[in-house]
This record gives sequence, structure tokens and C-alpha cells, in this order.
Amino acid sequence: MGATNLRIAAVVLGTIGLYTVVCNAIPQVESEVPREMNLSGDVTPEQLVSAGEELFNGAGGCTACHGLGTRAPNLLTDEHGQGTIGARCGTRKPGMTCKDYLHESLVKPTAYVVPGYQPIMPDMSRTLSPAQIWALVAFLESQGGEVTVSAADVKAAAPAPAQGVAPAAPARSATTDPVALLRENTCLTCHHLGSEGTTIAPPLDHIGATRTADYIRRSILDPNADTAKGYEKVAGIMPKDFGERLSAAQLEALVRYLASRK
Repeated sequence: MGATNLRIAAVVLGTIGLYTVVCNAIPQVESEVPREMNLSGDVTPEQLVSAGEELFNGAGGCTACHGLGTRAPNLLTDEHGQGTIGARCGTRKPGMTCKDYLHESLVKPTAYVVPGYQPIMPDMSRTLSPAQIWALVAFLESQGGEVTVSAADVKAAAPAPAQGVAPAAPARSATTDPVALLRENTCLTCHHLGSEGTTIAPPLDHIGATRTADYIRRSILDPNADTAKGYEKVAGIMPKDFGERLSAAQLEALVRYLASRK
């Protein structure tokens, strides 16, 4: 009897050890979170441009539409002979400076829509802080123009905390409504669902017919794990920070909803 118990214990311990090794060997998902700037001192235009470039090409998700030449204006090269965005932004709206126009385009994107394009741009103030918005403005100004954004703009946009009270962290939506989550997280900027969205990325209308819940969950947390056939040109443009944006309950609500779309 004692020998049998020892053999059972050995099997159990061996199984646990095996699964421990396997689990530790699986690559962990690392979310790319928009980097916040340290404004303890005077941030320089160069630092703003650098931070803005990082956001533009990464967690800001700007390359999802801009640069493709079809869904939104190309911001980094010439557009219809008008030059790069830094060279043409000051002539978009009469009486509005380049800096003001770019800032308005990020926080009030429907105030002016460039002719020939659809109003699909999301309000970036819903996902980025005021400092990050100004960093993007500085980066875009640097593309062929003069950078006029300064630390004063950044500090003026930041709400002043009450004396002796630390600034509160940005509130995260508590909703678990999957459609609301898709809208809040600007998923329909690229994906199509019902009467909303675009076809830059795979449509979500019937995704559950060909994709399992596990596949959908992995695609949300690690969007570079797989690329859907026919969408190779836009591979890598989906933000990688949904593991930070969504709570566990929100993630599972979204996964269940999409998996049910047959």
C-alpha cells in the first residue's frame, strides 16, 4: 500500500512539473501601452516629436489608416502635390494655424473632413492623454514644417490637481456591452460590423463562423500572432494594448459576443 501511494505521488508531482515547464515556455503577451511623458521639467520640442513619432507608429494606431493612401490622407509623404502634412496643415482651414488645425483634427475629427475621405477618424482624446495628443501634433508638424508645440501647450492642457492631491488615473469604462466596447476602443475604425465600420481589417459580422473563442481572444491580446489571408498589407497596425485597456470581464464579454457571430 505504501509503495502504491508513493508511485501515485510521483506521478502527480511529475505531471505538475511537466505542466509547469510547458506553461513557462509559452511566450507571455506583452501589451504596448501608449507611453506617458514625464513633465516634471520643461519638455523640449525634440522630446515631443520623438514621443509623437513613437505613438504614431505604435500604440496610437495612426498607421491603421494614414499612409495607406485610401482611407485617410497620407501624413508622411506628399498628398496630391500639396506636400507633407507639416507643409500643408496651415492651409487647411482659413485663419487656423497648423498647430491648432492638427490638434482639432485629433480631438474633434469631424470638425473638418478632407474632401475625398469619409469621417471615420475617432476622437483620440478618448484613448490618449492631452500630453500624448500634443506630442502627436509636434511630430506631424515636424513632417515638413516648423514645430511650434511647446511645454506650455502640454502643461496648459493638463488639469491641475487639487493641492496635496495626486492626479487621478484616467477612468476606464466599466461597461461589458460588447458593441459599446467595440465603439469605445475604436475597433470599428478598421473592422466592419453591421452598418458600422470599414473594411481595412477583417469584418466581424460572421467571425464566429470561422474562428473559435480561443482564436478571437488571442487575436485581441496578441494581434500579431496571426494575419488573416488577404490582409497582409495591414499586418501589425492593430494596437497591442487591449490587455491593458480591457478588464477580464470586458475581454470575455467581447470574445463571447464575437464568437457568437455566425
